[in-house]
Amino acid sequence: MEIKTTRRKRIHLRRFLPLYLMMIPGLLYLLINNYLPMFGLSIAFKNVNYAQGIWGSDWVGISNFEYLFRTTDAYIITRNTLLYNAVFIVLGLTIAIAIAILLNEIRSKMARGFYQSVILLPYLISMILVSYLVYALLSPQSGFMNKTILPMFGLDPISWYLESKYWPYILTIVHIWKGAGYSCIVFLAAIIGIDREYYEAAELDGATKWMQIRKITLPMITPIITMLALLGIGRIFYSDFGLFYQVPMNSGALYETTNVIDTYVFRGLLQIGDIGMSAAAGFYQSLVGFVLVLVSNYIVRRFDKDNALF
Repeated sequence: MEIKTTRRKRIHLRRFLPLYLMMIPGLLYLLINNYLPMFGLSIAFKNVNYAQGIWGSDWVGISNFEYLFRTTDAYIITRNTLLYNAVFIVLGLTIAIAIAILLNEIRSKMARGFYQSVILLPYLISMILVSYLVYALLSPQSGFMNKTILPMFGLDPISWYLESKYWPYILTIVHIWKGAGYSCIVFLAAIIGIDREYYEAAELDGATKWMQIRKITLPMITPIITMLALLGIGRIFYSDFGLFYQVPMNSGALYETTNVIDTYVFRGLLQIGDIGMSAAAGFYQSLVGFVLVLVSNYIVRRFDKDNALF
């Protein structure tokens, strides 16, 4: 019996050896890029002294975390981070699903490929370039809005980079314009994989396009929607640094509506130079994100076990 088991293991190893060898580069990358840096978590609990090194620096416990919670701006940066990301998740998923459904209705492969490329293009553009595109649109002196759009309606020019009340809308529009193309491709792939027989049967029963979307398309892609929503919730305490720092051109007048945890920590790091504080903020964001993923997945699992991540 043992001889047969050993023989089976050898045959199995010989059969899948090429696949195991192909896994090695990916596993090494995962180890070096994702797991070895985890030793740096100790920086969050130390007062780093470059002369003594990371391990030789003094242990300060949770003192580095107090920078985030005792500052007068703690409420503002936490509120902005949570609300922006919540809006990004809801609107981002909704618009991406809508675009994917519309693309699926295009029967010409050439036309679908063209529109798909156009929609994906903003995702591939650097946030630095996006910030200058936004500036070309909103520049107080020569921007397209102040020079062309507002005069058409008889409105006075607006100092966009000094008026914070407009920026929740501007940042949301920029984020969705840039990121919806990538998400819609994921949904489009899921929609294309749905068996056409479901739609043909629905058409024979007299179902309209809207009924087909509600009864067939959305239920069939619910696992993908749930997965992307849970991943988004896991990063709800993280922000797109370029979006909140570069697009508003780091304008101090806009801090009330553009300052989030990442930009606040970055500015504090430039002023204080304390990498322990920065590491504490990153550790805090990761920990909260991990807990939120567990809680969200537990809630999903309670209602629909098949759609949970684990």
